[in-house]
Amino acid sequence: MTIAPLTSLTCPLDGAPLSRTESGWCCPQGHTFDVSRQGHVNLLPVQKKRSRDPGDSKAMIAARRRFLEADHYQGIAEAVSRRVLAHGAAHEALAVLDAGCGEGYYLRALAQAASVRRLSVLGLDISKWAVQAAAGRDRRMQWVVGSNAALPVPDQSLDVVLCMFGFPTPAEFARVLKPGGLLLEVEAGPDHLIELREIIYPTLKAPREPRQAPEPGFKSDMVETVRYARTLSSREQILDLLVMTPHLYRATAEGRAKAEALAHLDVTVEARLTGSLRL
Repeated sequence: MTIAPLTSLTCPLDGAPLSRTESGWCCPQGHTFDVSRQGHVNLLPVQKKRSRDPGDSKAMIAARRRFLEADHYQGIAEAVSRRVLAHGAAHEALAVLDAGCGEGYYLRALAQAASVRRLSVLGLDISKWAVQAAAGRDRRMQWVVGSNAALPVPDQSLDVVLCMFGFPTPAEFARVLKPGGLLLEVEAGPDHLIELREIIYPTLKAPREPRQAPEPGFKSDMVETVRYARTLSSREQILDLLVMTPHLYRATAEGRAKAEALAHLDVTVEARLTGSLRL
């Protein structure tokens, strides 16, 4: 197993290739981007931000880290790793991007599962707090603050793109994937965390219909549903689950209070994995 950082990065200002320097990254036009103390680089210029501090907050990232490290979503991580590592020939290296990597849980699980595959890895998230946390945990990979709307990688340079409970940008994914490359999207299934949702919402919305056809530029590869039960055995775990999701802001005040009063909750974990291949 060899895990290495993906080093084919492009300038977010002019799209030119970036070269590594002693202190950061630089393009031929002289745009420079410093590497942080944790080892990540910020490729989200101020003029391309929609808010002062976009993405998940520091509190959301901390809650998600604690929740994921308790292995509540291990079944999802294992299914994702199996599909990624089955892509292409076993002797071929894979260039992998997690577009919306959060604090890096799924990429670390992939690296742990990759006993015989060589991976060059890039984790990207719009939240500086997420990327900072990811970089602090694993320096084998490249970590970047950036946007899915303009991925800072060259055309047709990636074998795999992951979009885990994130914000898909199909045209960008098609641009950066090689022909035959894998786009693996993971979305919440209709019963995902339904027990929590029944507590915090007066009524539940009807489940969204799954997409029936692949996005332009892709062909269907696989669909898999991962479903199992988990027990949250403390008030802290329940609060972490609430804080790490948008449910914290969407729930009613009464619903949040009910959830915060619980000390035990059995929940359903259900995720839909959809794989598509770049034409």
